[in-house]
Amino acid sequence: MNTHPYLRAYMAGIVAPSVALLVALTLFIVTRLVLRLPIPIERVIIFPMALVPNVFGVWNIFYVWLRGHRHLPIGFHGALLPLILMPIGASAAVCGGFLTMGAHDVTWFDAIHIPYFVIGPWLLAAIGVYYLVWKYVVGFLNQILGVA
Repeated sequence: MNTHPYLRAYMAGIVAPSVALLVALTLFIVTRLVLRLPIPIERVIIFPMALVPNVFGVWNIFYVWLRGHRHLPIGFHGALLPLILMPIGASAAVCGGFLTMGAHDVTWFDAIHIPYFVIGPWLLAAIGVYYLVWKYVVGFLNQILGVA
């Protein structure tokens, strides 16, 4: 089964974020409609729904391509992805007008203030979650599809 390995790698890569975004969208809708919180869902969820699954797929293609040249464990390969996505997401949020960078904190939707010292642990947590997702979910799907 050596036909179209990059297509199979892309398909294995997009599964985990697609399922996670369905759960996130459900939580956003419940939060907005049931709890009546004024969160602009359509401005927040468009970036992740459009970009993250495709980036996961392309990142997995890159992993498969790299396996012929240099071996890096799939968990570490996936853990590098938040270091690329977070600056892109923050830049898109600033350009979209719902993130403001202040002297001491970041402000979402002109209502939620997050101090900078909180962002570091969240980045480390994201790296840990991405490591686990890539090691156990994407790695498992790569094995099933005969990519790895």
